[in-house]
Amino acid sequence: ERLIEKKRASRCVFDGKVLRVYCDEIKLPDGNTATREYAKHIGAVAVVPLTDDGEVICVRQFRYAMGRVMLEIPAGKLDSKEEDRPSAALRELREETGALCQTLTPLGQLLTTPALVDEVIDMYLAEGLTFGDTDPDEDEFLRVRTIPMAEAVEMVARGEIPDGKTQLGILRAKLWWEQ
Repeated sequence: ERLIEKKRASRCVFDGKVLRVYCDEIKLPDGNTATREYAKHIGAVAVVPLTDDGEVICVRQFRYAMGRVMLEIPAGKLDSKEEDRPSAALRELREETGALCQTLTPLGQLLTTPALVDEVIDMYLAEGLTFGDTDPDEDEFLRVRTIPMAEAVEMVARGEIPDGKTQLGILRAKLWWEQ
């Protein structure tokens, strides 16, 4: 298959706190040239906290880009590309929900928007939860909500949870939980 595109030139057009945006000149498989605009992201983790009673712990928070409050599983960006993903997942779980877990099971990765962003979210299922105080980032305002797994799956199916990582995390956790 001749599908690979090759970078000929690259320039950074924006260097921000979370994203670095590039415009690259590329060579197409047929030899022609084109441009590709894309963003580089440090990476993130997401956690599906599941109580012993089969309830998913979610957070409600305002998402500025969408202009609305959204229901999501706990998640956050890495502190560095090299950060240990399970450690980052445990940090985000504690910061956003106050929970610690006995078991952290990998649920795979999510490539959020591969046509535009290189972000990879490593996903986990957290079980055997105990609770303490939350410790959100100073610019993070959250409300914790607990939802029975069956109801969370129905909410995904009805389109009431539009966030992709939350949809996928809940569905993967349900499959894992049923096995």
